[in-house]
Amino acid sequence: MRIDLHTHSTASDGTDTPAELVANAAAAGLDVVALTDHDTVGGHAEAAAALPEGLTLVTGAELSCRVDGIGLHMLAYLFDPSEPELARERELVRDDRVPRARVMVRKLQELGVPVTWEQVARIAGDGSVGRPHVATALVELGVVDTVSDAFTPAWLGNGGRAYADKHELDPFDAIRLVKAAGGVTVFAHPLAVKRGAVVPEPVIERLAAAGLDGIEIDHMDHDEATRARLRGLAAELGLLPTGSSDYHGSRKTVRLGEYTTDPEIYGEITRRATGAFPVPGAGGPLDA
Repeated sequence: MRIDLHTHSTASDGTDTPAELVANAAAAGLDVVALTDHDTVGGHAEAAAALPEGLTLVTGAELSCRVDGIGLHMLAYLFDPSEPELARERELVRDDRVPRARVMVRKLQELGVPVTWEQVARIAGDGSVGRPHVATALVELGVVDTVSDAFTPAWLGNGGRAYADKHELDPFDAIRLVKAAGGVTVFAHPLAVKRGAVVPEPVIERLAAAGLDGIEIDHMDHDEATRARLRGLAAELGLLPTGSSDYHGSRKTVRLGEYTTDPEIYGEITRRATGAFPVPGAGGPLDA
C-alpha cells in the first residue's frame, strides 16, 4: 500500500480542486490519500464524491497552532467535523486569514515589493487565503524563484520581515479538541527549520504527554539527519512516525506520494479514530 497523509486542495492553498486531487492521487498510484486543508473541511464532500475506485480517502485538516510564540501545524485525522467546539475554533482561524494576509501585503509593500491585495485575492480564488497565496504573488513578481523560497525569515517565514500573526490554537487545546471529536493528531513537519523557528524537543515531549498521537518525519523539509533525529524521538516518546508529501499541486515541486506512511502506522491511526471513518472506493457519503 502507498499512503500519503498530508495534501491540500483549492479549499485552502493547493492548486488542485478536491476532485482533481483524488484523481491525481489515483494516477500517482496511491492507495490512500488524506485531504488536510488548512483549518477547513470544505473540500471533503467533493473529494469523496469524486473518489476513484481503489483509492481510500482519509478526511482531515491541518490546524494552525502557536506555543511560546512559535507557530506549528497540527494534522488532525478522522475527527467528527460537526463537533461544535472544534468547528468554532476552525472558523475563528479562517475568519482571521483575510486580515492577516492584508497585513502581509502591506508589510511587503513597505519593503518595496509591488504586490497588491487584488493579486493575492485572485490567486486565492475561492480558497482559504494563506501565506502560500502571498508567496505565489512573490513568485509572479520575480521576487523569489519558488513558493518555498518565500517561507524564510527574509519574507514570510515565521517571524520574518513580512510575517503577520493570526488567531491560532494552543496545540495542547488542539489535541484536546481533536480527541474530543474522535480524531487523531500528528505534529506536521516539526523541524522544518528553513521556515523559521521550530519548537524545542521539550515541547514535543509535553505534547506527547498530553496525548499527541504521532509526528511527521518523512517530509520534504526534513533532511536525512533530521529524520533520523525524529525517528529516535518518536521511538522514545511512543509517537507514531508518519511520512507525507504535503502536496499543494503546482504551488510546490513535491509530488503526490513522494513521501509515504507505513501501512501498519496507517492502520493504527484508523484504529484510534472514532469520529469518522476512511471513505473507500468510488465515492459515497462521508460516514460510509
